[in-house]
Amino acid sequence: MKIWPAVFAVLIAAPLAAQTPRTDTPLPPHIAVNGDALIEVAPDHATVRLGIVRQSNTALGAQEQASSIAQEILKAVEKLGVRPERIQTSRLTLFPVYAPQRPEGRDPPRIAAYNASNVVSVDLDNLSLVGSVIDAGLTAGANQLEGVHFSLKNDLPSREQALRQAAAEARRKADAIADALGVRVVGILEVTEGGVSIYPVRDAAAAMAERTLAAPTPVSPGQIEVRASVVVRYRIEPK
Repeated sequence: MKIWPAVFAVLIAAPLAAQTPRTDTPLPPHIAVNGDALIEVAPDHATVRLGIVRQSNTALGAQEQASSIAQEILKAVEKLGVRPERIQTSRLTLFPVYAPQRPEGRDPPRIAAYNASNVVSVDLDNLSLVGSVIDAGLTAGANQLEGVHFSLKNDLPSREQALRQAAAEARRKADAIADALGVRVVGILEVTEGGVSIYPVRDAAAAMAERTLAAPTPVSPGQIEVRASVVVRYRIEPK
């Protein structure tokens, strides 16, 4: 009686094994190719970041100075026609500055002053205002230009265009290979998107010592690069 469970298990396992489908079916003859594309698009959006750093003997004094200058920057930028909702402050920081210690290093740390910093970010759809915003902010008291970031408000059309060009490039390569081998492309077995990458333009912070207040700081937005890639397996047959 003890051998029945084992015999029964074998009888059940055998039909199940016979019904298990094979998954190692070889693919039909095919060509696998990569398609890559690079397009350049003019940006239609910019973010200007102006930094404020102030030092005072008290924490409150440093914070008040930085906040006061931030308000002056807001007013100056609004006079250029930028709506208030497109201007915001961020990265508020306050930290102590310690006095130098003697070489012996026995003196306890002593706070000599406080540094307060603030960043004003301005979003612009009119790129011709970038230079004017920089000059207005620096004139109002900003002492750091953290940079200008150029981008696209809607990058979907550019992504799709890059993918279409990458797919077309893959087909051209497949046709060329097939022709050289004396076969022809008859269909698609598999398509894999390799990804789409967008490389926005970043304008380095300008040297304030070289700027002039007589004219707006010249800023060239350049071009945004959009890269796409696909991997396609094309089925082939003899000609």
